[in-house]
Amino acid sequence: MHNTDKQYIRCIIYHNKTSIMHNLRTNFDKFFDLTKSVFKNKIDASGNLKFYPNKPKMSDCEIIALSLTSESLGIDSENYLWGKLKCDHYNDFPNLIDRSNFNRRRKKLYPHVELLNQTIANEMNQDEDVFLADSIPVPVCKLARENQVKICKEQFEIAPDKGYSAVNKAYYFGYKLHLITSVRGIFHSMDLTKASVHDVHFLSQLKYTGLNNCTLIADKGYLSSEYQLDLFASSQIKLQTPTRSNQKDHLPFEPIYRRVRKRIETLFSQLCDQFMLKRNYAKSILGLSVRLLTKIAGVTLLQYFNLQNNKPLNHLKYALSL
Repeated sequence: MHNTDKQYIRCIIYHNKTSIMHNLRTNFDKFFDLTKSVFKNKIDASGNLKFYPNKPKMSDCEIIALSLTSESLGIDSENYLWGKLKCDHYNDFPNLIDRSNFNRRRKKLYPHVELLNQTIANEMNQDEDVFLADSIPVPVCKLARENQVKICKEQFEIAPDKGYSAVNKAYYFGYKLHLITSVRGIFHSMDLTKASVHDVHFLSQLKYTGLNNCTLIADKGYLSSEYQLDLFASSQIKLQTPTRSNQKDHLPFEPIYRRVRKRIETLFSQLCDQFMLKRNYAKSILGLSVRLLTKIAGVTLLQYFNLQNNKPLNHLKYALSL
């Protein structure tokens, strides 16, 4: 391939990316319409999910849709987003509110974003009986700043701490995100724990997530005969994990399970790449939780758009291209 051909291809790719960015209003409308359709029985005539004595300039549905749009386009900084909206999209968003007001209302709408995500995910997860479980580190600052940082330290019980990442083979300061998806990579449930909490302790919460009568595939971090028996007895969940090589009853992990597990690992890579999961601007645990939930809800809605348009389910970067 000649250099001119390579430059031409790069120009096309760049043009496609900038077109998606410049069509922010078009992408916003997609999320807005879907949000309104899910909450059609819960919103008032103005599109609000809560009662306001004075009608706000932006409705609750618009707040949720704008949050999902920005995260899906890789804009995770509210300062940068407001700069883009005021400079390039002033006419597209004439009812834009103050950034701090947007941030406060977005936090209050956390339960509704959770409901939106769960509703769409449940629709796509019908008849699924194989699920995947894994965790990923969510650092809140550099390890060298762990002693003087005040991020998310409102309460000792939910404050971040130091944990070890087996993938990166390094310590980090923050939290651990536990995620359960279907075998196709569609969200089912999530939990956020301190970084020092071992993966196996997450299994005690599975019986409260609505997961039952299925197969759950996980890695060695979730290996526990005690929890395995408890999950099967209480919820008919058949936990499948690889055994350690020094165990007496060691058996090779089924190749099909090994291949299937790549789906959730790929999903974490997409969350880190397109949604910048490990880049944190939040100062409180609620702010961090809202950002993480919005990123995951963005993935779920992009998968839904792909499903509706007969496109590959997990081609997330191109879900908004049409």
